Order: sequence, then structure tokens, then C-alpha cells
Amino acid sequence: MLYVTGERHKAEYRCKPGFPRRMLGSRALSLVTRRALSTSVCMQAHGRDIARIDYSLPQYVDRKDEPLSAIDFVGHLSGEQKSLKEKEKSSWVSLSGEEKLKLYRIRFEQSFVEMNKSSKEWKTVIGGIFFMIGGCGLIYLWQRLFVFGDVPHTFEDEWRAKQTKRMLDMRMNPILGISSKWDYEKNEWK
Repeated sequence: MLYVTGERHKAEYRCKPGFPRRMLGSRALSLVTRRALSTSVCMQAHGRDIARIDYSLPQYVDRKDEPLSAIDFVGHLSGEQKSLKEKEKSSWVSLSGEEKLKLYRIRFEQSFVEMNKSSKEWKTVIGGIFFMIGGCGLIYLWQRLFVFGDVPHTFEDEWRAKQTKRMLDMRMNPILGISSKWDYEKNEWK
């Protein structure tokens, strides 16, 4: 509970009996970040016209499977475009090819040819993949040179041969293990 005492800018926090007098760190952080975010949003919006999109209304999208969008591409018409729309209501024979194209561009952003045109985005994707592979290769090389040590001596063939001989001499796992595969009379593998 917050009780304002004395001066206008000072506040005293009082808790109910049995509750700790300090505020939890997560709660304090939550209050600070909420205040900072709301302040930054207000500062960004201060004195500017921000275009707001109403997502409850249909949006314009060029799609091949649904060629007729619910709304026109151009939302706010200029004076020339308004007169062209009025002229559209009469016979289309009187319209020139350029006016028909302008009417088309009011309604649609792209034609089917433009929608079907391949993009060069694959080059960016492949370049990004190679960049990431190169970065990983440099990290791996750095780790091999500076992080990892030498290969332990237990990986050498001589050590492994001695280890196998010792396991056979100790007759380790004589039923199903390595000793079951060694013939002790002939000194060779079965």
C-alpha cells in the first residue's frame, strides 16, 4: 500500500505486518522496465504522426492462389486517380492503354508476370550459409589451436596394444568379453 506523506514528491511505502519491508528484486525490475518502455513509446510518439494499421480490416496482399484482393493497392487516391476512376465507369473503349495500366496499378501492385519472376534472394541465402560455415570453421580452428591440448598418450597404438595384452593377461571377462576370444594355448585370436 502506498501512503503519501508530507511533501508532494515524497512517498513512503508501508507493508502489512508480517510482510518484508523491502520490495522483491523482480518486482522492482518489472516496474522499472514497464516505466522505461512506456516512456520510450511516449517519447517516440510525441509530436509525430504515426501510421496505425487496423488489423481488423482486410489487408492488401499479392497472391497467385487468390488473385483478387479484398481491397485496392492504393488506399488514398490523388485527384488524377479519382478522375481516372470516374472515367472508368464509362466505356472502356474510350480509355487509352496508358490509362488502363494506371487503373490496373491502382487496383494491383504486381502483375502475374512480376509475381512469377524469380528473385535473386537465393544468392543472399547461400552467401549467408557460407558465411556461417566459415565462421564456424574459424571457431573450430581457434579451438583446435588454443583450447584443446594434445591428443592423450592413451590413444597411441603402442599404448593400446599394451593395454590389450594386460587385459588378456588378467583374463578379463572370460565368458563374453575379450578373454573369451583369445586362445591361450596357441597365443592367437580364436
